[in-house]
Amino acid sequence: MVINFIPFRFSIDTVVIAGTCLWSLSLYLGLSSFRESVIEGLNRWFNFAERSLYRTQEEFEKTRQVRESQNAFYASLFSILPFFIIGGFCNWGVELGLGQSWSISMGILACMTCGVYELGRRSA
Repeated sequence: MVINFIPFRFSIDTVVIAGTCLWSLSLYLGLSSFRESVIEGLNRWFNFAERSLYRTQEEFEKTRQVRESQNAFYASLFSILPFFIIGGFCNWGVELGLGQSWSISMGILACMTCGVYELGRRSA
């Protein structure tokens, strides 16, 4: 039992986690130009940081294609973090203004609205 080893208790509010995830998903869908710039910036930074790990140019060029693909994957994965933080603030603002019962509902509405916007933006 893990509870026996931890001297204190902490509670996890599932409504806050669900609301934050819904808001971050809606922002991720709705702010596509910001999403692409975050992914591109992270990809550039990962490629730059990894270049400093190699001593010779031949060693660097040997696995370049694989590393760039891996860095693109990591950049896409880590691009979620800013949206999760901003989504947490949006969820907190809705809870502050309307109450905790509205945070999930507004997150669902925001997801549907931004999903429809993204579908319309891609078809145009």
